[in-house]
Amino acid sequence: MLCALIMAGGKGTRFWPLSTEEKPKQFLKLLSEDTMIQMTVKRLEKLIPINRIFVVTAKQYVSLVEDQLPMLPKRNIIVEPVGKNTAPCIALSAFVIDKYYKDATIAVLPSDHLISSDDKFINTLSSAYEFVEKENEAIVTLGMRPDRPETGYGYIKYTTKACDIGNCEIRSVEQFVEKPNAEKAEEYLKNGHYLWNGGMFVWKTCTILNLTNQYLNSTYNVLSEIAATSEEEFNEVLERKYHEVEEISVDYGIMENAKSIYVIPSDFGWDDIGTWYALERYREKDENNNISVGDVKQIDSSNNIVVGNNKPIIITGMSDVFVVESDNVIFIGKRESIENIKEIREMYNEK
Repeated sequence: MLCALIMAGGKGTRFWPLSTEEKPKQFLKLLSEDTMIQMTVKRLEKLIPINRIFVVTAKQYVSLVEDQLPMLPKRNIIVEPVGKNTAPCIALSAFVIDKYYKDATIAVLPSDHLISSDDKFINTLSSAYEFVEKENEAIVTLGMRPDRPETGYGYIKYTTKACDIGNCEIRSVEQFVEKPNAEKAEEYLKNGHYLWNGGMFVWKTCTILNLTNQYLNSTYNVLSEIAATSEEEFNEVLERKYHEVEEISVDYGIMENAKSIYVIPSDFGWDDIGTWYALERYREKDENNNISVGDVKQIDSSNNIVVGNNKPIIITGMSDVFVVESDNVIFIGKRESIENIKEIREMYNEK
């Protein structure tokens, strides 16, 4: 039984000022008329029915999930009372999913990534599921073949081939590598045995819970106590006890210690849409290399990124500028200011 767990608790600070703590990027229409989380769910529904798709999110985003995914059963919204990074919320979700679908296989996926080829993605996910069904203790991650020396992503180094399933090859993972500097990224690209880490995992509920028990025992004990409560008491106990879990990522807490980890080298047009620069790769440009989102008119201007919200925006006689209108802020700067958007956001919030 394959289920999906969509991680939707991030704050998307690199997409400020449009992405805010009240409405982060997974709930925004950055690339199409659907929001990022809606795109993710529509893609998954080609393989997994909606009743087996779960979303884990922060409590302040529950109403956004309900509004944007009205077909999602309310029981499938798993609420993290306070952010504790990915390891605890994945384990909490595994406990919840296991109640409804005993010993299910879970595909854990981000809510805000772009995938260009749904068919290739579904085929890859199906192959990962088939492998995990055969090798119950295995963890399969999906690694993207790099086409540039990217310093903004973590990497996965793979070794020998375990087998072929469908059109996919399953490779053993040697190690997960943190974001490299430019020199290392060039080295990884030339080596040919490194893949981008997209943060997508496929495993059995029992596997991730056993690993949590083994490597994050205090967190497991807290979560198992929460999971053992009745349906009527669950939310109250969750609210009261969840702050006791460790704040740690699944990469550090689990993946660095686990043994049976495999990767499928993938090519389905993945991008994590990490900064405003991603719009350059996927939004249509005019003849002067301008990107315009919303009611925007650019006159005698070139190489600009302009994102409107509620009001018409007219840009004239300007080049290499970055403009974003949100409900509360209008940001105007040189394009290179995108690199410092998090620092600019912090300076703005300090006022």
